[in-house]
Amino acid sequence: MGVWRRLLVFGGVSLRGCGGVRVPLGGSRLVICRRQFSGAESETLKQRRSQIMSRGLPKQKPIEGVKQVIVVASGKGGVGKSTTAVNLALALAANDSGKFSEQRSTETGEGKSKAVGLLDVDVYGPSIPKMMNLKGNPELSQSNLMRPLLNYGIACMSMGFLVEETAPLVWRGLMVMSAIEKLLRQVDWGQLDYLVVDMPPGTGDVQLSVSQNIPISGAVIVSTPQDIALMDAHKGAEMFRKVHVPVLGLVQNMSVFQCPKCKHKTHIFGADGARRLARTLDLDILGDIPLHLNIREASDTGQPIVFSQPESDEAKAYLRIATEVVRRLPPPPESFPKCLGNLPGL
Repeated sequence: MGVWRRLLVFGGVSLRGCGGVRVPLGGSRLVICRRQFSGAESETLKQRRSQIMSRGLPKQKPIEGVKQVIVVASGKGGVGKSTTAVNLALALAANDSGKFSEQRSTETGEGKSKAVGLLDVDVYGPSIPKMMNLKGNPELSQSNLMRPLLNYGIACMSMGFLVEETAPLVWRGLMVMSAIEKLLRQVDWGQLDYLVVDMPPGTGDVQLSVSQNIPISGAVIVSTPQDIALMDAHKGAEMFRKVHVPVLGLVQNMSVFQCPKCKHKTHIFGADGARRLARTLDLDILGDIPLHLNIREASDTGQPIVFSQPESDEAKAYLRIATEVVRRLPPPPESFPKCLGNLPGL
């Protein structure tokens, strides 16, 4: 029986109303309140329901000082999403030659052409502190906002800075949403050209909360070529489309393994699976990242490969992906000509 019907059971008492029908049940009577709606009334109810639901959605508000937000996501965990987010942030911040100067200060990010931040909203499994070799609690500004921690010229914020490294977060959804709100709204980012957001795996509350709270310039979907990972990557891409976030393209991670001795190439997770998915979704492949020991070791030691080995083929793959991401981003709001304001209708 539909949940919209109310069944009231009264022992020995019967009630009539709103077109009620009495149904005997033992010594009791069930009163089924039923109302039939005309087509016009039904349409009015639908409009009313839409209005009520729209009130509950948060209004998107830009993060102060941040020009463009890029989210890095995956439908499944373990596909290298955080490694991609870290190296993408470093690649976006690299200078025109794609090289990092050894003399530049890691505190000021000297020599960089773009100011980049990295936000880790994977509350349950934050990886950014270890990958970016950062520890400690954020300081507070005069306006009581958290100041990001800085390394390799990248401003970073993560729940991992606020809790002990080995402490599990046994939180329900409301507490997680409160934490996400603080990470989005209570951080002093200064002035950033790009904020790269490392999303948790899946298509749940965090993804929806971030997408509905802040304007996102584009999403990058990371997947291995494996069919089981591609199924979830497909869902992730469709989720962003449903919430009107442009998907910039797919990154095929762990695409191929090359034996360091004989140089034979093996497609451990399958060949070109992400490319097939990209064709299905009418998206582009932003680039391929090989399955390489250097990438794993660099991440585990807190020396991301784009920083520590900028001349390597692996680092150059991330730099090419960053170039493709920038090409597909819409221009930031302030880059529109001022004369547009004089055009009719603007």
